[in-house]
Amino acid sequence: MKLILSSSQLAITIKRLAHQVLENHSDIENIVFIGLQPRGIFLSDRLVEEIKKELPGRKILYGKLDITFYRDDVRKELHKANQTDILFSIEGKNVVLIDDVLYTGRTIRSALDALLGFGRPAKVELCVLIDRRFSRQFPIQPDYTGKAIDSIVTQKVKVEWANDEVVIY
Repeated sequence: MKLILSSSQLAITIKRLAHQVLENHSDIENIVFIGLQPRGIFLSDRLVEEIKKELPGRKILYGKLDITFYRDDVRKELHKANQTDILFSIEGKNVVLIDDVLYTGRTIRSALDALLGFGRPAKVELCVLIDRRFSRQFPIQPDYTGKAIDSIVTQKVKVEWANDEVVIY
């Protein structure tokens, strides 16, 4: 086991990601944040909280998306669905998808399919805490990255939200 981000580094990284998103989007009314179930919502909850601290009193559109039935591996085993909580249209909006670890890109591909049920966005950006470079199966790259790492297929990257750290096994 190797520590990738300690608790204090994780807090700083989330704050930096929030600032990077705000630097690129001065019009907060035209942006929506979508956390991917199940693990991406831990990051998205904290990221949106940081943005709210920076923009007190401003309305932030934030939803949670379950992609269980859009996954291409759902046939192999029974998956338990999570809750989708998007109470607004994304039509013409800039969407920031938020997930914890970007690995093969399959989760993000599924999320893009699932998003279309909520409207046609003007733009979709991707924000991830950890980018496992050199392991993509789809041409998907993050717009906002907390930390990019090189890893091999046999290694596992785990965001331990209970301990506020990221480790690689």
